[in-house]
Parts: sequence; structure tokens; C-alpha cells
Amino acid sequence: MSLHDYADFVYRACHVHGDDDSVAHWQSLQAQQQRLVEWLRGRDKVRVRGANIDLTLSIKGRTFINACGRRNMPDGEIFTGPVEDSLGGHVRFDFPVTVGGREIERIELRFEEGKVVQASAAKNEPYLQHMLDSDAGARYVGEWAIGTNYGIDRHTKQILFDEKMGGTMHIAVGSGYPLTGSRNVSAVHWDMICDMKTESEITVDADLLYKDGQFQI
Repeated sequence: MSLHDYADFVYRACHVHGDDDSVAHWQSLQAQQQRLVEWLRGRDKVRVRGANIDLTLSIKGRTFINACGRRNMPDGEIFTGPVEDSLGGHVRFDFPVTVGGREIERIELRFEEGKVVQASAAKNEPYLQHMLDSDAGARYVGEWAIGTNYGIDRHTKQILFDEKMGGTMHIAVGSGYPLTGSRNVSAVHWDMICDMKTESEITVDADLLYKDGQFQI
């Protein structure tokens, strides 16, 4: 993007573009996301399915955080720390992870009892393996989240933007946030993003929460 195009992208991501009423937008998002947080409270079994993912996890006893512009800008996500030993299945991430100047592409992970038991990448796989082996918590997931900012319409390799993209979900291997109930501790916290806009769904206790990039409740 040119500087002008990038500035326009940032304004849209922050919903301060043109005639946008920024305050009204973020207040509305807060209310919408709080309804989702309330719906998720007390639930347990999550299944995420799509072209690149078939993953199960538990959110039993965990708290969802309503990220609606109070601490980050741009913002727009709901997230929690899944039960540490609950993840099972596989996922291939559509977007590269960029950390410390390194780009890791087409990461694929397989989980058993919460732990990454297989991992591969099309680019910089040795670095991925090195980081997953860095400590005892690095192969477990500290965060599961759904992006809700549809003003972010492209991947930019800036994680504080990319993780908020509407129509995506992400997990972070490594350290979790204690306020969600997560007990996973690690020096690593890597967000990895999966596109959920087509042929995908998320069910919670067998109830449909999300389909093809949009909430269904």
C-alpha cells in the first residue's frame, strides 16, 4: 500500500474514517460482544471446523474478554484461555506469522490432549520447532479468540491489526492471560490466524455460534 492507502486503511480499522461516528461504533461493538460473552458463559465444548481446521477445545470455567477499544486501537475480538489439556485435532494457518523479523509460512499443527504433537511450516520450520521447544508451556495454547473488526480487510503482518480481522479466529501457543482463567505459562505467546470466511463453522455445546465469518446468535 502507498502511504495514503495505508493511512486510509488505519482510519477504517479504527473506525475514524470519513463520517464514521467512532464513539458510537465502539460502544455498539462493546454491546454486541458483551452479548456474545454472556452467551458463552458457563459453556464447555467448542468445535471449530473448516477447510483448514478441525479442532476441539474446552472453555469450561474460563472467562471471555470483551476487547472493544478500551486498551488497544484498533480493537475487536473476544478471547479466552482454553482448558490447557483440552485441544485436539489439527489446523493449518492461512496467514504467515511474523516474529522478530522472521516470517513463518503455512504453519500446520496437530494437537493431542492440549499439546502440539506435530508441527510443520513451509518456510522457517526450524525456527517454529525451536520456539515450540523453548519451554514446557510453549506447545500448549494460552489463547483462543475470534476477530470482530470488519474494517480490517487484509493481512498486513502487523499482529495487533491482523488478529482483529473480522471473519478470522486465532490461537496463541504459549502463555495465557490469567484474567481468562488460563494457567499456561511460557516465554512464548504467538498468535496464529485462520480464515473462517467460507465453508466453516464454530459450535459450542453443539449450538451453532459462528458460520462463514459471521456470528449466528
